[in-house]
Formats: sequence, structure tokens, C-alpha cells
Amino acid sequence: MNRLHYRRSLASRVALLTTMAVGVAIAFMAAGSFLTVRMQLQSNLDDSLLNRTRSAASTAVLAEMTAREAPSWMLGAADVRIVYVTADGRWFTADDEGPAFTLGDPEVEVAAGERAESLRSLRAEDGTRYRVAAVPAGRGGAALVLLQPTADVDRTVRGVGTVMAIFGGTGVLVAALAGWLVARNGLRPVRRLTAAMEKIARTQDLRPIRVEGDDEVARLARAFNEMVRAVSASRDRERRLVADAGHELRTPLTSLRTNLDLLSQAGDGLPADARAELLDDVRAQTEELSTLVGDLVELARDEPLSHVVTELDLADVVQRAVARVRRRSSATFDVEVEPWRVRGEAGALERAVTNLLDNAAKWSPADGTVTVRLADGVLTVDDEGPGIAEEDLPRVFDRFYRSDDARALPGSGLGLSIVRQAVERHSGAVRADHSPAGGARLVMWVPGAQVGT
Repeated sequence: MNRLHYRRSLASRVALLTTMAVGVAIAFMAAGSFLTVRMQLQSNLDDSLLNRTRSAASTAVLAEMTAREAPSWMLGAADVRIVYVTADGRWFTADDEGPAFTLGDPEVEVAAGERAESLRSLRAEDGTRYRVAAVPAGRGGAALVLLQPTADVDRTVRGVGTVMAIFGGTGVLVAALAGWLVARNGLRPVRRLTAAMEKIARTQDLRPIRVEGDDEVARLARAFNEMVRAVSASRDRERRLVADAGHELRTPLTSLRTNLDLLSQAGDGLPADARAELLDDVRAQTEELSTLVGDLVELARDEPLSHVVTELDLADVVQRAVARVRRRSSATFDVEVEPWRVRGEAGALERAVTNLLDNAAKWSPADGTVTVRLADGVLTVDDEGPGIAEEDLPRVFDRFYRSDDARALPGSGLGLSIVRQAVERHSGAVRADHSPAGGARLVMWVPGAQVGT
């Protein structure tokens, strides 16, 4: 119900906006046309009336007469009312049966010679509207006034207004219908996209939707597909992490439960040496389980850099990591570092460098040397171990990946995965290679700048 209401509401808004825009345009056009026609008709009426008044006043007979001498037959006409006005305000007309009206100052001023002519509107007592034109006429200060009813012009104007109103209203209705059709057809891709999104939300089927065209809706669909791919990849990573974590956790938990069952069943009858060995094994398995859980928690932070970002020297980070690993390893560390200023999380970078060093120390012999070099932001760690097989090079940074040679050694296969995740979060890169000394070489690069530049 809400979905249908949304669709109708959006289509209605588009149709309403279209109708309003077209309606305003039609209203302006109709108003402009109406005013133009009205002004043109009024202008034609005024020009015609003034010309008739001037022509009548200029006739030789009327020019030589005074108001008192004007015969009544000259003061009447079929379509106009003719009035002869004197300078003292008196006026004469032969049409005494028409509507009563009163002339005013403009006509008297023309008769007195104060104005060349006058043209105005006048409304009679019965409401009849006239256009009144006055020009000088005769001798002795007088004016000839013609009053023409505007009924025909008003009727024409009303007819034009009615026609425009009808056509304008029809145009608005047509615009409303066209707007509704355009809204429905134009929003069809949006409805398809909405239906596809609802289906994905309902079924959890994260397959990308089909994209048609190259308009804004198509761009929205492509952006949605990118989001769906990102969500799908994230969900796949979570599934693999959970599956791999379950597999890796099963072994130490099974071994731990077995040892605890032996301790419980044997009780006091178990020899002291065997008990001590079992307890040492339980402690080792507990530490391995704690390390594995910590690594899993670190890997679960599959997120961008947090807001705890500072300027730091990568050389200091490497020195601290080397000092930490030296305390728990018998290997010798040959370290040469150059200052390299980076912006990032000190803890994440130190954990990554520590894991690289731990990996090198684990594979190096007891009296071996781990070579550590930092130059131009590239950290290179070489060990003197057996090296990495060619087929294992692309996979050493994968989660839970352990080569055949590494399965007998302690570890969860997550250390180098944590390195890659931390470096990629800092827009860097890692790779594995062969060391010139015969062991493995792990290379890490983080973008930054030389100190002092």
C-alpha cells in the first residue's frame, strides 16, 4: 500500500508540476494575447472616432456656424451621439432620447481653446460606456463632441476572452493528461529499479540488475550494481572468514578438550611428568587459541582508516617492531632504515611490521640473520630460511593459507593477511619474492614523503 502510494505520489507530483508549468505559460500567453487584442480594438476605435470628429468639425458649413446656429439635423447620427459644446459649458444635441450623460471639463477646455482635443471614456447613467472625442469647431469658441458606444468592442473583447479561456482551459487539461502520461512513462525505469531493489532486499539475491540506456536512471542502476557487488563481496569474505575460522578453531579446541578429558579421567593416578606435560600442552593450546582469536578480531576490522590518524615516521615504527621481536627471537636483525613520513594509524602499521618480522624470524635458523631495510617508503625483510615455493608466492597473504612446510609450525596463517589488510587500508601494497640470500623476501610499501621535504 505504501509502495503504491509512493508511486502515485511521485507521478502525481511530476504531473502536477508539468501542469502548473504549462498552465502558467498558457495563462501568460492568453493574458498577453487578450490585452493585445483589447488594446488594438480600443486603438482602432479611438483612431476612427477622432478622425470622424476632425472630419466633421472641418466641414465648411460647421466651421462658419455657432452653437446656436447649428440645425438639429446636424447633431444626430446613426451610430454616434453628436454634441455641440460652448466655452461657457453649455451643450446642444438632437438626440434627447438616448441615455442621459454629463460632459465634463475636458470637453469645455477644448471649446475654450485650452486643449487641442480630448479623448476619454464616459459612462452614462444607465451604465452604457462611451468613448468621447472632442475637437474645436465653429466660431465663437465651441467644440464638436462625438460619443460612440463601446458595446460592440466590449462584446468582441468578451468573445475573445471567452475563446481564450476555453482554449486555455483545454490546453491545461491536455497538459495535465500529457504530464501524467510522461510521468508514468518516465518513471517506468524507476519503478523497475525499485522493484529490483525490493526483490534483492526480500530474497537476499545479490545478483546485479540489468541496466538499459545511459541516462540518470541508468547511472543510478550502475551505482546500485556497484553497491550490490561490494555487499556481495563483503558477505563472501565474511562467509569465508567464518568458515575458515571455524575450521582453524576446531583443531585447538578439540585438542584442548581431549587433554582436559585425559586430566579429568586420570585424576590423581596420572604420573607427575605426564600431568605436567599435559598442562604445558593445554597452556600452549590456550595461548594459540588466544592468538588466533586476536588475529580474527583484527581481520574482522575490514573497514577504512579510523579517525585516529596521525603523522608519524615509519622508521620509528620499524625500530619499535624490531625491538619487540628481538626480545622473543634468537635471530640476529640487521637493520638500516631511512626516515619516511606517513599519515596513518601507528598501531596498525606497527602490527603489520611486527608480523613481517615474526614471520622472518620463524623461518630463519636459530643463528640466522633477518635483514631489514627501509628506503623511500619501501620496507624489505629478508630471511635465511628455505624460501617460498614459486606456486605459493601469490597466496602467502591469503587468509588461513599455510604452505605444506608451514603446517607443522605454530601459527594460524593469519599474520600476513593482517599485514596486507593494514597496508591496503593505508593505500599501500605488499608482495612476496625470493631473497638473494636464498630465503624469502617480503616487501611492504606505504605512500608518504621523505622527512624534511
